[in-house]
Amino acid sequence: MPIITSTYKPRFYFKSGFISTVYSGMFRRVALNQDRERLTVSDGDFIDLDWSFSNKKSDACIVLLHGLEGHAQRPYLTGAARLFNSNNIDAVSVNFRGCSGESNLKYSSYHSGATEDLVDIIQHLISVKNYSKIYLKGISLGANIILKYLGERDCIPAEVKAGIAISAPCDLNGACVELHKLKNKPYANRFLKHLKASLKVKIEKFPNEMSLETFNSIKTLRDFDNVYTSKAHGFNDAADYYKKSSSLQFIPNIKTPTLIINALNDSFLSPECYPVKEAKYNPNVYLEMPEHGGHVGFIDRKNVYYNEKRALEFVNSID
Repeated sequence: MPIITSTYKPRFYFKSGFISTVYSGMFRRVALNQDRERLTVSDGDFIDLDWSFSNKKSDACIVLLHGLEGHAQRPYLTGAARLFNSNNIDAVSVNFRGCSGESNLKYSSYHSGATEDLVDIIQHLISVKNYSKIYLKGISLGANIILKYLGERDCIPAEVKAGIAISAPCDLNGACVELHKLKNKPYANRFLKHLKASLKVKIEKFPNEMSLETFNSIKTLRDFDNVYTSKAHGFNDAADYYKKSSSLQFIPNIKTPTLIINALNDSFLSPECYPVKEAKYNPNVYLEMPEHGGHVGFIDRKNVYYNEKRALEFVNSID
């Protein structure tokens, strides 16, 4: 599919990738009432789903997936949920395992390529909730999961009508390299602090899984993926995890209409995270690369972000 020319034009002070990223992550607020549902997944663990609804009964639902160490109350999810609710589409904001304020049951948790829980959620929406139209929208890590899910399997349920991936780190190794650069040190340190805090809780519950010495050896995000993410989820090491979980290799196989929005000034993304070739040769993939937007920072008027408007436009165009 030809590359989409973006119409995103932020105010001049939000043209900076750094300012738009920080403002969106730290200062944006979105009020939304949510109802929590706990879903037992296939391996016996649980995930918490936070629901918000249209004022009218709807047969359509958008599934929203957050980024690294996020949760369902992050404004980039509640903002999208609010917009879709106001357009007669229910929203389920997913908390990945261990991200809802309560540690999950197993030593494993979630990672950038873990699509199994999404499979269970979609089945739940179809067989229990009776939705006939399901849209998927992921942010950052969640975006990679959606792209991988849509491209790694031959059969996607007919009820899944569209996918939207925002600030997608399609090449995980490349994104990791970028995050470790000096320009992203504040972000990397913040991520690592939260990840290690969650891991410390797990080690207390599962003391035989990791020694204190190993835990104390974690100094970078790659270290974390080497000693925890990879080992807890069946990979050899961080490199193996990045290679097998990167969505870039699955994009050519996507058969569901899918929109990818990756800003060109997103400091988290490496050149490999812009799947230009893959989009050009796949008629189902629409790639938009705005000049501005930073990482999940597509600030627009009236506290409705550009990527949220584009997601709604996209699903309406599919219908």
